[in-house]
Amino acid sequence: QVATIVAGFSAALALVRGKGIWAWAAEADGARVGCIVLVAGDDPAVARLRILLVTPSARGLGVGTRLVEECLAFAGEAGYGRVTLWTNDVLASARRIYEAHGFVLIEEEPHHSFGHDLVGQNWALELQIGR
Repeated sequence: QVATIVAGFSAALALVRGKGIWAWAAEADGARVGCIVLVAGDDPAVARLRILLVTPSARGLGVGTRLVEECLAFAGEAGYGRVTLWTNDVLASARRIYEAHGFVLIEEEPHHSFGHDLVGQNWALELQIGR
């Protein structure tokens, strides 16, 4: 199911390349082990963090943390004042990374996806421009 989401996002990415979408990939021993995407928001001061993925073999090695650091550094240098993201409460490792970088939980809402009852969460981080 995650592959379907990523495939759909990749197709959309191909259509809007150069229009406010940036992506980073992490590699280890020549293999891709993670990725993250940053998308310009409707408000020119806001960017949205999308699709933080780390392969099971690379989890616990700091790959997710490094990807988020790169993404946020870029967002600050690009002049964004705020970064938002949406995730599910069951993604505890990702949430710990977001919290460690200063993201604050804004709201939660139950939903049903992937055959499960989940709680979606919106998070936000205020950036210092030129960070």
